[in-house]
Amino acid sequence: MNTRDIQKALKQQGFNPGSIDGIWGPQTAGALRDFQAERGMRATGIVNTHTLSALGFPADPDLYSKDVMAPWMAEARRRKGLHEQRDRKTLWDWLRSDGATVGDPARTPWCGDFVETCIALTLPSEPIPANPYLAANWTKFGVAADRGRYGAILVFWRGSPQSWKGHVGFYWGEDSTHYHVLGGNQGNSVNVARIEKRRLRAGGIRWPSTVKALTQPVLLSAAGVPVSSNEA
Repeated sequence: MNTRDIQKALKQQGFNPGSIDGIWGPQTAGALRDFQAERGMRATGIVNTHTLSALGFPADPDLYSKDVMAPWMAEARRRKGLHEQRDRKTLWDWLRSDGATVGDPARTPWCGDFVETCIALTLPSEPIPANPYLAANWTKFGVAADRGRYGAILVFWRGSPQSWKGHVGFYWGEDSTHYHVLGGNQGNSVNVARIEKRRLRAGGIRWPSTVKALTQPVLLSAAGVPVSSNEA
């Protein structure tokens, strides 16, 4: 079961999710909020097992794509491969599609802008930290998590733990020594890179406050995944 299935179910119930395109955008989230409100549920616009059951799906999260439960990751994955120079216009247009941007990605570090755009487009009710373009500020996002899980926000330092410089991205998985991070401004593009676990800031694993947490870490092989040590 995936986002397209949810969109079809909402439309069958009389709620308009927009195009049945498998993309979790503001219109789909709005249709889900309206459905939840009509059914007497908390109108969050976020998928949970109670909502899925009301839509006629089995209330077993193991049956669903992880991107259904973490729609910001589907948005992030759709942008994989975009490069700040080769795809400058496409990337910049997307970064400002939520109504704000740090600026030209070919000139300005944009890892925080990438994370902020993914969250803002798919979780419109989720509070965004002040100045989300500074990576370190994401330690104030959502709630702290005790371990990595698919879709968690990871906040790293760069240079030294005391430095304001850093990096932010999404947890894709991990191996014994590194996190595998889906993020922007990694080698000037959106990709998955390995970042040393020792660089994680204190309190640097975050989860959206409006979404029930996925529980299991994702264990991956280190083979074939580039290591990132400087995301400036």
